[in-house]
Amino acid sequence: MIKHIKTKSIDRFIESALYDKKFGYYSKHNPFGSKGDFVTAPLISPLFNEMISIWLISFWIKIGKPNNFAFVELGPGNGALCQTLCRVSKNFPEFERSIKIFLFEKSKKLIKIQKNKIDNKKVFWIKNLKDIKKGPVLFFGNEFIDSIPIKQFKAIDYRIYEKFIQLDRQRFKKFIFKKIEKKTLKELNNLGLLRKNGVIEYPKEGLKILSQITRIIKKLNGGVLLIDYGYLNDQGIDTLQSIKSHKKNIFYKNIGKADITYLVNFKLLKKFFKDKKLSLNKIVSQNFFLKRLGILERAENISKKMSFREKSKIYFSLDRLLNEKKMGELFKVIFATNLKKKIDLGFK
Repeated sequence: MIKHIKTKSIDRFIESALYDKKFGYYSKHNPFGSKGDFVTAPLISPLFNEMISIWLISFWIKIGKPNNFAFVELGPGNGALCQTLCRVSKNFPEFERSIKIFLFEKSKKLIKIQKNKIDNKKVFWIKNLKDIKKGPVLFFGNEFIDSIPIKQFKAIDYRIYEKFIQLDRQRFKKFIFKKIEKKTLKELNNLGLLRKNGVIEYPKEGLKILSQITRIIKKLNGGVLLIDYGYLNDQGIDTLQSIKSHKKNIFYKNIGKADITYLVNFKLLKKFFKDKKLSLNKIVSQNFFLKRLGILERAENISKKMSFREKSKIYFSLDRLLNEKKMGELFKVIFATNLKKKIDLGFK
């Protein structure tokens, strides 16, 4: 085969397309906002960030107001949520004295953007979760899991083949399917991912990171709160998707110039955390979670003295977050902990 033709598994392809130091999407671009390619909840409305901050403070109170409390934001985007948390914390001096904020980020480009936005001695940037030495600790990720590359397989009458992509000078050539090894077959079986026919998506790297997070939680005490777009019932379909300039893009085109994500399998996350012996709340929608935290009451309160234009802006952003046909139902919320105390704020 000619040297410039390369064959990669889907996860290796996504990894290089997003994180390659020379041409990777997150190495070169600021993907967020109207001038970027997509907008996440922390950028849509500061009210989202306030609700997460209040949930975090409530969690801290519920576990006894520990003097050393670590908050780890997984994939902090442009730093908007952390910025809000620092502001809200000032209203709770005891909490502010207790907390240390760790931003887990691998993109040098995004770290630079975050540091330009955040100036607080309580905030530290880490590239390795082993740097978390003291707890209790709360991990939080908004659209974090969907940013980690996944493997894809094709099932035909229970025969499982891994999907590979062939590139010629960074341009798509064709897909190739290879029969998987017994070790991989066993992994899929243990996770309950095997099916007779259809597409199997396996977030192998994501589960590795969650395994590390679980070990830290068990060692230091705490929990993990994840919000992402995904599903509860596996349909066996290809959920890989790509966005460029707020429009859909074929994931193997515009390599290094577009984001690549997928829908998160929350049924798999539930099984994973249960297998790790963590306690879980019921998985709820973003709509349910934010409303239970009081986002509508907060919006009503702050909009009383606003102009019609300012009010319209607030409720337009709320519609994006809560509308069932937009982010409201598509985004799910899961919380797992090793603590025996019932922490159900936002989940009942």
